[in-house]
Amino acid sequence: AKGALPGQMGVSGYLGKGLVNSFHKGDPSTGTLTSPEITVSRKHLNFLIGGGNHPGKTCINLLVGGKIVRTASGPNDSPGGSESLDWRTWDVSEFEGKAVVIQIVDDEKGGWGHINVDHIVQSDRKKAAAIATRDIAVTTRYLHLPVKNGGPKRRVQFEVDGKTVREFEIELADGKADFLAFSDVSAFAGKTIHVSALLPNESKALDAIAASDDLPAKGDLYQEKLRPRFHFTSRRGWLNDPNGLVFDGTDWHLYYQHNPFGFEWGNMHWGHAVSTDLVHWKELGIGLYPKSLSDMAFSGSAVLDKANTSGVGTNESPPLALAYTSTGRGECIAFSTDKGRTWTEYEKNPVVKHAGRDPKLVWHAPTKRWVMAVYDEEGGKRRIAFHTSPDLKTWTYRSTIDDFFECPDLFEAPVDGDAKDTRWILYAADGKYLVGTFDGEKFTKESGKHTLWHGNFYAAQTYDNAPSGRRVQIGWASGVIFTGMPFNQQMSVPVELTLKKTADGVRMFAEPVKELDRLHGKMMALSATTEGTETKTIDLDADAMDVHFRFEPGKADAGFIRVRDFEIKFDLKKKTLACGKLVVPLPLTEGSVKLRILVDRGSVEVFVDGGATAISVAHIASEKSRSVVAGGDGAKISLVVYSMKSSWK
Repeated sequence: AKGALPGQMGVSGYLGKGLVNSFHKGDPSTGTLTSPEITVSRKHLNFLIGGGNHPGKTCINLLVGGKIVRTASGPNDSPGGSESLDWRTWDVSEFEGKAVVIQIVDDEKGGWGHINVDHIVQSDRKKAAAIATRDIAVTTRYLHLPVKNGGPKRRVQFEVDGKTVREFEIELADGKADFLAFSDVSAFAGKTIHVSALLPNESKALDAIAASDDLPAKGDLYQEKLRPRFHFTSRRGWLNDPNGLVFDGTDWHLYYQHNPFGFEWGNMHWGHAVSTDLVHWKELGIGLYPKSLSDMAFSGSAVLDKANTSGVGTNESPPLALAYTSTGRGECIAFSTDKGRTWTEYEKNPVVKHAGRDPKLVWHAPTKRWVMAVYDEEGGKRRIAFHTSPDLKTWTYRSTIDDFFECPDLFEAPVDGDAKDTRWILYAADGKYLVGTFDGEKFTKESGKHTLWHGNFYAAQTYDNAPSGRRVQIGWASGVIFTGMPFNQQMSVPVELTLKKTADGVRMFAEPVKELDRLHGKMMALSATTEGTETKTIDLDADAMDVHFRFEPGKADAGFIRVRDFEIKFDLKKKTLACGKLVVPLPLTEGSVKLRILVDRGSVEVFVDGGATAISVAHIASEKSRSVVAGGDGAKISLVVYSMKSSWK
């Protein structure tokens, strides 16, 4: 295989352009790969191995006379595993001069039911890894750790006073690093951290860990070449699902799934940032640390416990509460009395134990109870389960609704701003949603599923306790890859959701939050009618733009707008809009095409007809392209284009 196979996490640690990889059509496939006879002519047999830890079933064997004399299985047996290969060595000196056969076996159909092998080499030198250690006295705030993208993943442990306090995987660089990750160790000031990792014998990687009071590359932080100007990205490492979106009365909190130690998914922590305006973000320390590599902190939500139902805070100073999936335990609750800076787990966690993940907390005022909407896979189904609690601690199962996958959201909103006419929305990671009613125990739908968002958009959540009844949403702009940068992936722009009556029934609309206008810089505008193939152009020397576009077709039945080098085409006869390869229905009001287009360094977002359709597309534009061009035979074109200032300081 040339790396990962379809449906597989990213594979790393192999050499050259390929490896043996039995993840063909997923874990259920099985088979055996057998070598011709090989004569043993060295003391050791070194090889790279990854995949499932199923001895005798996902393994590499050495056979002499048809009998297995050496065997090794992969290292992974938990949700926290990674598709990384590492060195193993067999001492084969006793078989020197004999004919042997190498056999690679996949005889396991369950989780991690595959094996990865590469670079099987006879040698007089051992290549196997050994435990390397280093003691570091904590006299500074951070430890900087060198990362080599695509290198073998190393399991690193920090021990303090004989207790493991941090455990993570990292592509620890031996030699030149692609970037420096960091770990905030200020909690251990004055103590000594015992660092250990399984490393090749000759490795000096632990020696490259450096202590500092500053963040890595402090002077270049947020100034990197591809750093988005107005979309949230983490200082270092990977991000995905937004978690714990809550307004505490002062700050908008954005927690998120985060790998602080690598460019790819892994080590799921909760990252944490705050904002007073949904535009300018300040990244804080880690919100939740995983208990271990086999017990990660997966997605969840947060709320303000206004009435102090939990008894953790006071009526004058109510606590924040969050729910998250502990991959080793179940659905867990934690509380904060310092505005989300630190969290204390409920001592009787987990509060819900089931096959599932991603709990969403909601206060249901009519029944004066908390509701947990959580993705549930009991019995092999994909559905949302509803549980209720009076105090966020004791939970009772109530009902389920089928045909939903991951990261649910549940909220009530007025229709056309009428507080006396409301609907409930039930929504999952793919953005498809139901409109209906919810009595605190059961969701009743009005019609089938609807779609608002299209493209690179996943696992969105809305804010609890947003002021003025606003329903503010942030999603993960999945697949926005920043190659060569020390960070990867971004959030979508925050949007305000509303419900409106349409000819097809009540539907959800999304428009960028009004606070985004604070980043407007230079403005240019035009209004003109085109003839034939004539186009209209605005040249604005900016790599990030907010474009307001109206197309009144006249005699035209098609048109286009190109922002930088990204082209959007629309067909008024077919009522379709094409954003690159993505084609979506085109809503029209009074026959006109109305688009708001947000272009940043890694993405293009399009809001059609006042937010009736929303689109997110991963796109990194050419540096040379800075124009906005529009056309359509005989159409009236109106353009207002703003450059966008950076939201980072």
